[in-house]
Amino acid sequence: MSEEKRIAVLSVIVEDRAATPALNAYLSEYGEYIVGRMGIPYREKSVSVLCVVLDAPLGVINALTGKIGSLPGASAKTLFSKY
Repeated sequence: MSEEKRIAVLSVIVEDRAATPALNAYLSEYGEYIVGRMGIPYREKSVSVLCVVLDAPLGVINALTGKIGSLPGASAKTLFSKY
């Protein structure tokens, strides 16, 4: 039996642009679970803020969050729906 899917919002703050290629590679790797994404470059603060909506099994969401969060210069947190 497959793991039940959850809807989640993954928030990412990138403080070092060197993390961007790896971040984009992870997002591409998990692309089948991404419902939508929005990225905002905040040039005045030299950071980028991303919001990624996912519909995926809990383990997949946690794996992606962990991979992105482990990138030097990036931080990630996830908010889950009840369903």
